[in-house]
Amino acid sequence: MSQEPDSADAPAKKNRRRIPLHTRILLGLLLGASLGMAAHACFAVPSAAGNASQCDKDANGIDDRLDFVALQIADPIGRIFLRLVLMVVLPLIVSALALAVVELGDLRHLGSVGLRTLLYTLVLSAIAVTIGVVLVNVIKPGQRLAESKRDALAAQYAGGAAETVAKSRQAKSLKNTLLDMIPENPLQEMVGAIDGSSKGNGILAVMVFALIFGAALAQVGPRAATVISMLEGIYAACMQVIDWAMQLAPMGVCCLVFAMSSRLGGDVFVTLAWFLVTVMLGFALQLGVVYPAVLMLFGRCNPRTFFRAIESAMLTAFGTSSSNATLPVSLRVAEENLRLPPAVSRFVLTVGATGNQNGTALYEGVVVLFLAQVFGVHLAITQQIMVVLLSVLAGVGTAGVPGGSIPMIVLVLQSIGVPGESIAIILGIDRICDMCRTVLNVTGDLALAVCVSDRTGE
Repeated sequence: MSQEPDSADAPAKKNRRRIPLHTRILLGLLLGASLGMAAHACFAVPSAAGNASQCDKDANGIDDRLDFVALQIADPIGRIFLRLVLMVVLPLIVSALALAVVELGDLRHLGSVGLRTLLYTLVLSAIAVTIGVVLVNVIKPGQRLAESKRDALAAQYAGGAAETVAKSRQAKSLKNTLLDMIPENPLQEMVGAIDGSSKGNGILAVMVFALIFGAALAQVGPRAATVISMLEGIYAACMQVIDWAMQLAPMGVCCLVFAMSSRLGGDVFVTLAWFLVTVMLGFALQLGVVYPAVLMLFGRCNPRTFFRAIESAMLTAFGTSSSNATLPVSLRVAEENLRLPPAVSRFVLTVGATGNQNGTALYEGVVVLFLAQVFGVHLAITQQIMVVLLSVLAGVGTAGVPGGSIPMIVLVLQSIGVPGESIAIILGIDRICDMCRTVLNVTGDLALAVCVSDRTGE
């Protein structure tokens, strides 16, 4: 009997020693980058000693042996992880957005509270994405990469990227863009969103369909209980597959970053630094300018008092990178520190944990335009407006868990002609961005609760 406590304690000790996933992803990034840059220095740069004759190098100066290892071994291994995410992204989007609207179905019961929650959510998310889009257009972090390196990257991730890029430059008129938001055949749009064959708006049309379908389910009420349960099951299953995929992320990131850095050298990491500066500047503007202005104008609340009251929620959000995990703390500070009416704060914060993802929307907009610049994809103003709409809707449907925005970003990328696999470029630093954007998400939820409470007279 003395052996039972030992055997019971063994799993607990094993779990305590387990390295967190985000740490393993970071280690994978560092290992892949180190090996890739070392290989680039040895095989991709002509030297006096000469590791291979010039005739053994391709047009980009890459040794054929390194080219084989990077593109035929490392890159396919890394893409396994991405394929697992891609295979469930469409059912995830449809189920997540439809369920989010079903939760907002209480609008007809809560009246002004629900309507104001929806209005503030859309406005704050639109402002956040617009800030990100403007910053990317001003700073142009993706254009810091040399054109030759950009061509090599496009060839690595897209193969026939030229056709895709050319297609993405065929901008639609604003009238057709708005009309194509409502799909004639949702199934055709779902297929087209993945393979790029959509004649409409692809993923945006799928999102609009999910929103309309969710609104219909909310209106039908109890008669749709079976369909809602099915959607909840689909959503849970998709999240499980993504969880399995994320367990492969450390190896996938290592292989993908090795394949990229071995062919491009250290230039890509300078570009990544500019991307990180752009993202953090956007977060700072939303947190330090937009939220205080909204609190003073619509919530009649002193921003300094507000931030002091929600400090514990912000720290929890930063540590967990999960709006859902922070929800209990947010509810406590809303009622005890901000002294908001429970009926309002519980509704707003619960819905906001999934539906009011300002930080995620801003981040997705920046990532999409950054990678478009990296791949040399020029986006007309109508296409950038579509990116704003996609990012706002994707923020509504993004799961409030670490890494929940990755599937949404992949489909938005594909909708503008950028290969979804290119998400690997920023995946290694996604964790620190995830921590910061979760702080923004949670702070936005609490600011929203303050504004709604004030406007309803409670």
